[in-house]
Amino acid sequence: MPPEPDAENPVIAALQQQIPEAVVVIQQAIDGPQIEIAPSLIVPACRHLKDVAGFERLSAITGVDWWPRDPRFEIVYFLHGVRANKRLRLIVRVGEQQDVDSVTSVWRGANWYEREVFDLFGVRFRNHPYLERIMMPTDWDGHPLRKDYPVHGHKYSYRDE
Repeated sequence: MPPEPDAENPVIAALQQQIPEAVVVIQQAIDGPQIEIAPSLIVPACRHLKDVAGFERLSAITGVDWWPRDPRFEIVYFLHGVRANKRLRLIVRVGEQQDVDSVTSVWRGANWYEREVFDLFGVRFRNHPYLERIMMPTDWDGHPLRKDYPVHGHKYSYRDE
């Protein structure tokens, strides 16, 4: 069941009116509103928030591993409306084998953020223009920010480098 429309926040109310299935949960955090978005509707929700609500800047994307909970991962999007100096945090929850759509078609700057989340958590982004590792060597085994990753890492030999 979708949450009640947020009458106090016109940005959230407009998003709920435009794409009602997109908003799963609304929470008020200490630093501002936080909206959980349905994974299948992240791109239309972001497009609306950029084009209509004025969040022209994507500040960051990061991941959170809630292992052993299911869905395991949260993808967190930090939005910034520069002109009105407003901020909004979006969360998408995805399972271990579930992909999420890339928002690079909305903000080109999402490219490197999504690559970092892929590299460190293993979350795949559909329709990403170049989803390759960005921090770890290309032949690295695993994703080091997962909670089930060995604390001391896997043993690697760097003799050839």
